[in-house]
This record gives sequence, C-alpha cells and structure tokens, in this order.
Amino acid sequence: MRKLKHHEKKLLKKVDFIDWEVDNNLHEIKMMRKYRILKREHYTMYNKLSRQVRSIARKLRDLDAEDPFRVRNTKNFLDKLHLLGLVPTKESLALADNITASSFCRRRLPVILVRLRMSQNLKMATTLIEQGHVRVGTDVVTDPAYFVTRTMQDFITWKETSKIKRHINEFNEERDDFDFA
Repeated sequence: MRKLKHHEKKLLKKVDFIDWEVDNNLHEIKMMRKYRILKREHYTMYNKLSRQVRSIARKLRDLDAEDPFRVRNTKNFLDKLHLLGLVPTKESLALADNITASSFCRRRLPVILVRLRMSQNLKMATTLIEQGHVRVGTDVVTDPAYFVTRTMQDFITWKETSKIKRHINEFNEERDDFDFA
C-alpha cells in the first residue's frame, strides 16, 4: 500500500476500520420516514423506552402471580401505559410485550392530528404544528415531537387567532365578527 498523503491522513484520523460499526438502520430510516421524525435521537429514545417497558413487564411477569406486590404494580403499570395510549386496554401484561418504538411514534402530535382529521397527511400536520396553529389545552405547541396522552387528546384544537380556524368557522357559517375583528 502506498504512503498516504497529508489530507488523506487527516480524513482517516476519525475513521476506525478495525471497530467499524455496521449500521443496520434500514428499519429505523423507514420508520422515521413513515412518522416524519426529523431527529434520529427521538427514534432512538423511543427504542430505549420501549425496551425498558418490555423489560419491566418481563420482570413483573417473573414474580409470583399471587404476590400482592406484583398485583399492585401490574395494575399501576398497565394503568400508566393505558393513560399514555401505548396499550389499548388494561386487561393483560402481555400487551406490554407488543410495545415498540412505533407505539411511541403513533402518539406524536402530527399523527394524532391526522387521526383526528385535522390534517390530511403527516407533512401538512408537521408544518401546521411548526407554524404554531395547533393548541393542546391552553398551550400552543410548536414541537412536532410532542407526546399526546389519552387525556390530552381531547383538548387538541386550533389556536384562537389561527387563519385555519377562521377559515373553518367561515365554511361552517359560525364566524363571529367580534372574535376576528
């Protein structure tokens, strides 16, 4: 092999060919595109959280079925997962084994907006959120990574001064001149 030039040495200084990490991230990229996740850290965080949820469920399942500690904590754990919207019902601990990073992605605000038919697709929903048209409760949300629980899902509306809300009210003939003066 020939001797490397100065600029080649500088480029290869940061690359370690011996411990090269193989990126099998095709699934990760596919999910990031599907749910319009802009930051890779968010998806890796969802993966870590889902792994932790599954490990807690496994540890609870390994305890004795009649143990009062297991019964109490299983109920609390399933209640918490149900309130977060990660499991459909509170009936079984086996539902926690099905929690993946996609379960967390489905509870992001743009996905909920599409599900509530406030937006046609995820791209438009993300744009509306970033522009500040969406309100959750009393707070205007501008972060598309905002996690929506079951209780907060009922309080998603348009911002009061939003042009979209004005357009919807005009279409439904509910426009009040006092509100949009």
